[in-house]
Amino acid sequence: MLGKLFPESIFPRKLSAGSERRLRLAQARAEEAIIRTHVENALTFVDTLAEELSFDRAIDSYIRTMGIPEPLASSVATRALVALGQDLVAARRRARDEEVGGDEESRPRLRLNDAESRQRTIRRA
Repeated sequence: MLGKLFPESIFPRKLSAGSERRLRLAQARAEEAIIRTHVENALTFVDTLAEELSFDRAIDSYIRTMGIPEPLASSVATRALVALGQDLVAARRRARDEEVGGDEESRPRLRLNDAESRQRTIRRA
């Protein structure tokens, strides 16, 4: 009886291979956008609660508050921690460069390969 209401010519059960690939790509882009948005919001949550909670507890609180399911929650937590780590490393590099009193150009050039290249030129002569 349902076969008469929904004939297969109008609603095919399987998608073509091209449609299946486009559907997977669209789904992947959508999932990535959701994760990116959750990470940005989790980082805002961490900044807002910095005085009351440590960053890892703030991320856990965000995930719990938003009710993010587990496979997605792990991705959000990991990416938020990576973003926090990159910010920390960048801040430490800036502080170290300010202590040294300059940028990379003020440091002496490493001469690890100079002796080897000199011996090559001597042997050729």
